[in-house]
Amino acid sequence: MKIPYKENPDFLNEYITHLSVVKGLADSTVMGYYQDIRQFLRFYLLDQAGNARITEDMLAETKIRDMTISDIKKITLKDIYKYYNFLSSVCANKGKIRCRKGSSLRSFFHYLTTQARELDHNPTENLEISSPRNSLPKYLNLNESMDLLETKADSESPAEIRDYCILTLFLNCGLRLGELVALNLSSLDLLEEKMRIMGKGSKERIIYLNSACLTALEEYLKIRRETETDDPALFLSNQKKRISRRRVQQIVEDSLKKAGLSGRGLSTHKLRHTAATLMYQQGGTDILTLKSILGHESIATTQIYTHLGETAEREAMHNSPLAGTKRKK
Repeated sequence: MKIPYKENPDFLNEYITHLSVVKGLADSTVMGYYQDIRQFLRFYLLDQAGNARITEDMLAETKIRDMTISDIKKITLKDIYKYYNFLSSVCANKGKIRCRKGSSLRSFFHYLTTQARELDHNPTENLEISSPRNSLPKYLNLNESMDLLETKADSESPAEIRDYCILTLFLNCGLRLGELVALNLSSLDLLEEKMRIMGKGSKERIIYLNSACLTALEEYLKIRRETETDDPALFLSNQKKRISRRRVQQIVEDSLKKAGLSGRGLSTHKLRHTAATLMYQQGGTDILTLKSILGHESIATTQIYTHLGETAEREAMHNSPLAGTKRKK
């Protein structure tokens, strides 16, 4: 999906260009910001037109091309809170989604106020949004991870060998879905036992490969190098093109089901959590090294795995065979 620039007012297109060119954000991230801002602008137009009840279908039909900076200057904090009520009551957006959309609005109005200097006042300056409660991420334990890999371990079919390699990289390297799909043959340096990852914000990092990854890659590359295609992608679909995000998600979903691990809200991103948790809890990886491997910008993001360690320690104490003993009276 591409951003429909012709359907947008100039100030929105200029903001999108700022995110992409100046801030260097990934296309998927820019698209997320764009969709959040567009939804708000559509809601604002419908609300200003006096619609008593706004629906999501009405939003989809609303055009914003003719909006001007003069319209934006009329937006108040009250309008933004109205939008928040709409997200909660009509769209049933949960706290985390509402918080993200609030961040998008803050970024947009900050740009118009400080970079573009189109506004004298930022309506989001006093916006108060309660942050969603941070919950511990779901992940597989060591035995479950082994069970997941076993679903692809015995077959000699090219697709299964490819899928085993994909699962191995997820569980050992903690890759994001987009990072795995974006891998090229040139990303690998098997002599140095490492690969180059293009992460969020087009930031590169190096991940070193353990023996499990090297073995899985070497087996898969025998098949990949025999494939007649000009596509530089490491992982190919059956159509000999770069594998899609959705196809990788399906591979993981099917493998989880085969391993008896479906129905738990697990996903490709949960395999990233699994890799991080196993490295921290059982691999003895320190938090700064883990931050570097995962490509986190802030150490605060990585800190979640220290809490997972505390949870495991607490459970271990409760599971002690002596946990139920009491002094005899």
